[in-house]
Amino acid sequence: MNLKELVRHNIWNLEPYSSARSEFTGNASVFLDANENPFNMPYNRYPDPLQTKVKELIAEIRHIPAENIFLGVGSDECIDLAYRIFCRPGIDNVVAMAPTYGMYQVCADINDVEYRRVALADDFSLDIEAMLAAADNKTKLMWICSPNNPTGNAFSLDTLSELCRRFHGIVIVDEAYIDFSRQGSMLKHLSELPNLIVFQTLSKAWGSAAVRLGIAFASKEIIDIYSKVKYPYNVSDLTQRYAIDRLSCSDEVAEWVNTLLENRKTLIDKLSELDCVKHIYPTDANFVLVRVDDADALYSHLRSHGIIVRNRNRVEKCLGCLRITVGTCNENDQLINAMLKYEKR
Repeated sequence: MNLKELVRHNIWNLEPYSSARSEFTGNASVFLDANENPFNMPYNRYPDPLQTKVKELIAEIRHIPAENIFLGVGSDECIDLAYRIFCRPGIDNVVAMAPTYGMYQVCADINDVEYRRVALADDFSLDIEAMLAAADNKTKLMWICSPNNPTGNAFSLDTLSELCRRFHGIVIVDEAYIDFSRQGSMLKHLSELPNLIVFQTLSKAWGSAAVRLGIAFASKEIIDIYSKVKYPYNVSDLTQRYAIDRLSCSDEVAEWVNTLLENRKTLIDKLSELDCVKHIYPTDANFVLVRVDDADALYSHLRSHGIIVRNRNRVEKCLGCLRITVGTCNENDQLINAMLKYEKR
């Protein structure tokens, strides 16, 4: 792969902004370089622009060198930067499976990049031949969400690796739900696939959606480009402090994941006993996609009982479906009881 040929020329030649905190690293007693207010410590100081301590903890947990890690304001920043780095507005295009996470297309539209949709099979399997056939010499990115949102299924690592080897652009595998999956992460193949970018997040298994911290793993060359395109202080000091505390509690997070997997199984078992449920799709995520007799009516009924699920009835290949997040035992029981009342109307 020739990375220079994939990156937009203006981005490749970009001279990044040099912030005060990037020009000096180390210990000092008096900081008079960044025009900061000397009062209201520690919030008066700009944060570490490279989030060094946070990356070191992630590197230890995921067994990936810190130089291969980029941190963004949620995965959405990582998504948007991919378009800004690789795709020329009005010229280049991307290929994505459908249905999948909606922000890939929203960011394409914002950046004036053609978005080519390739339908999943009826069993939600990935057709890599169709993905490759949809690409041309102006296709810069391919989007793969695994486990996929909203379908819940994960794709085999062999399938994803084959796609990376056969496609001459960048393959982005979004693993927001990977901690709930039996398939394992593509991170183990990162060093052998130079065109692979893997996204993860603190929003799901780590229970930190409000904090907005997304992670991109890639070759050092790609991460270096991400780092020079991002805004200088994109991740706040408050977020970094929180992330350091949360990442130090990986044992607790593992317990949360195990509990949610047990709750997922129990929820699926109970849903399967309901007459209004017509099909439950296999899932590797912390949610389950369910086809019901009348998605709009059931959604409205649940809402009237204070229970909010996601109505996916108008999403491609999800006709008649609701997406249900796995909650606590009590929350799941409230859902089932409300669905029983719906059946007895």
